[in-house]
Amino acid sequence: MSFSNPDQNRHPYGPTRQTIDIGLNLMHRSFGSDREEVVQAAIEAGVSPMIITGTSVRSSEAAADYARRYPGRLYATAGVHPHDAKSCGESTLQSLRDLAAGGQVVAIGECGLDYNRNFSPRDIQLEWFAKQIELAEELDMPLFLHERDAHEDFATIIRRVKPAELPAVVHCFTGTEDELRAYLDMGLHIGITGWICDERRGKHLRELVRLIPPDRLMIETDAPFLTPRDLVPKPKDGRNEPAYLPHIARAVAECTGRSAAAVMEQTTETARRFFDIE
Repeated sequence: MSFSNPDQNRHPYGPTRQTIDIGLNLMHRSFGSDREEVVQAAIEAGVSPMIITGTSVRSSEAAADYARRYPGRLYATAGVHPHDAKSCGESTLQSLRDLAAGGQVVAIGECGLDYNRNFSPRDIQLEWFAKQIELAEELDMPLFLHERDAHEDFATIIRRVKPAELPAVVHCFTGTEDELRAYLDMGLHIGITGWICDERRGKHLRELVRLIPPDRLMIETDAPFLTPRDLVPKPKDGRNEPAYLPHIARAVAECTGRSAAAVMEQTTETARRFFDIE
């Protein structure tokens, strides 16, 4: 499996084929010098719209501001990642509320729990995860979720706080079969990244992706992170980009026995419905 450089093969599945990247960290400093070029390369590769992930009030504001420059092409989420939960305060929820009132924000998050690094104390993570779920319910907006090494507490809060009808996606899923089945049983959507292209760490995911119903599966790059390990040629700086999303679609297709075109069409339809975007 290899990826064609978008400059050489701008529309690998036809000029009208598009697919949605539901999560990329476009405001990351690694895109500081060529952000516009990255967006254009993605559009030329058929990746549009793209949803910029907000991980703090500040980054959510930046994401929404930048998305305004590309109406219909870029959207944003607004939320506080568990790493930054320790910085939350009295104004946090109102700031997110204000951001969500703009037309660029399509979900609350990235929010959840991360017990792998514990950059914020666990009790603080739990508190602000629950508060952001309640905010999403208040605003009737979907949730963009993060979970790492925290499955039991994460599932407990979801079951206790989230209304069953409120849409939510577990972004960048890399967990076990039991965890996947639990999330599916809870009605959650699943986001798959280039982790599936890693023959070392992602081998199990190549089996598990078959268990995800097509109407609950979405794809994302999480750029600039999680660069697909099997990209050919490899990016010189190792940076992941949204233009590489078709490569991830091909990996999912290979694992599920579907065509790449079918994967792109289904995940795009699912994402449009989930985020309520045209």
